[in-house]
Amino acid sequence: MQSCVPIPQDGNRTHQGYLDLNELNQKLGGMSVINRIELMAQQAPQQLAMTSSFGIHSAVFLHLINQIIPGIPVIMIDTGYLFKETYQYAAQLEQLLNLKLNIHQCQISAARFESHYGQLWQQGVAGIEQYNQIRKVQPLEQALVELSINTWFSGVRRNQSELRKNLDWVVFKNHRFKVHPLLDWTDRDLFQYLNKHKLPQHPLWEKGYLSVGDTHTTRSIHEVDDPGNLRFFGLKRECGIHE
Repeated sequence: MQSCVPIPQDGNRTHQGYLDLNELNQKLGGMSVINRIELMAQQAPQQLAMTSSFGIHSAVFLHLINQIIPGIPVIMIDTGYLFKETYQYAAQLEQLLNLKLNIHQCQISAARFESHYGQLWQQGVAGIEQYNQIRKVQPLEQALVELSINTWFSGVRRNQSELRKNLDWVVFKNHRFKVHPLLDWTDRDLFQYLNKHKLPQHPLWEKGYLSVGDTHTTRSIHEVDDPGNLRFFGLKRECGIHE
């Protein structure tokens, strides 16, 4: 990992134009979530944005960030295959939290996509990864470029997957900073925050969905014998965005 990373001329400047990632990560580890967000909002280069899948616990991070950085652009990637409840939940939170929601999607419609590629999610790990690149990763990168984003806040947590266990609080990825203020939060922390602030959960939570993505690769706890099979048929855990 790079240690000292130059920041853009129009960004907030520290260390004479550099952010020392080693020093920053050490400092962030001893802070609260709110203090992490505040520090990065001050030190990281503008423009800022956050991403949200509008999944099961998304209201927590959306509420936290918008308390500290009101009006921060919220990027949602619409694959064209989301649950109707996810669209409804996004609309609910947009109004409740006064979000500056930016919805981005692949330029190829779902129907045209399938006519060209077939149902890639049925074609093993390679097919799932190709699908994720086209429907999720590429539209996100396009959104970040179009909005001139230099710092991206993400709500990933270490207990979500093996890959995320090793993430740092802030990384330099694809020429921009990526910040993970919630890394050390547990499911219990999320539930307590939801209850304290009376935030709504995703409608599919009550139907046994512990994680929500696309309709064709998401299962409820009632449909699987192994919780590892809730997403992508158990073949993988990451959608490519955080890899």
